[in-house]
Amino acid sequence: MAETLTLRGDLEFIARTERLFSSVREEFVCAARDLDTWPRPDARRATRDRLRSSGTHRIRKLYSPAALADERGREHLRELADHGASVRIAATALPHETILIDRRFAVLAGLPAPGGREYTLTTAPTLVGGVYALFEAAWETATDLKTFLRGEQPRLDAGSRTVLRALGSGATDEAAARQLGMSLRTYRRRVAELLDTLDAGSRFQAGVRAGELGLNG
Repeated sequence: MAETLTLRGDLEFIARTERLFSSVREEFVCAARDLDTWPRPDARRATRDRLRSSGTHRIRKLYSPAALADERGREHLRELADHGASVRIAATALPHETILIDRRFAVLAGLPAPGGREYTLTTAPTLVGGVYALFEAAWETATDLKTFLRGEQPRLDAGSRTVLRALGSGATDEAAARQLGMSLRTYRRRVAELLDTLDAGSRFQAGVRAGELGLNG
């Protein structure tokens, strides 16, 4: 395997990493913005099953708060913890999605693209070590899943997330309402509900609060 390899699209990622995930022995580390980062659900399940059967001793998963914005995400992370994984929630949104295997391999996901995102796979010791050190720094400042959930993380449904994105776009209320197919009155009501959910006194504060919780991504 080359020291650094670029994989283009989910299909190539799945095909080229199947044996890699099955070879994990000591530690599997994952940092992700949310639960939709990696390939399709069936591929994620296959990867999870291979990981469980590989005899891995230590599994750590770090997520942005956005992973807990709906009950599906919460239930998935609870299930991970129940199966022995250590799960923590980062203080803010994570900028990249990363996997580290036995401190020997690192996989970094690129941004979503029409042709599928790119993944960088590296075995270069300097790169793997640097990524691992950054993960450790984020892990040390993160909060255990159960502790974080007791802090009453706000829950946003799909409609609230759409309104939040509209607020972040800078569009006028009239333009945002038209884009979302709502009446102006309904849009402003949804904005007021969003501010209440985020415990924000203004739209600006709502944006700041959402950023702190990783709900903008």
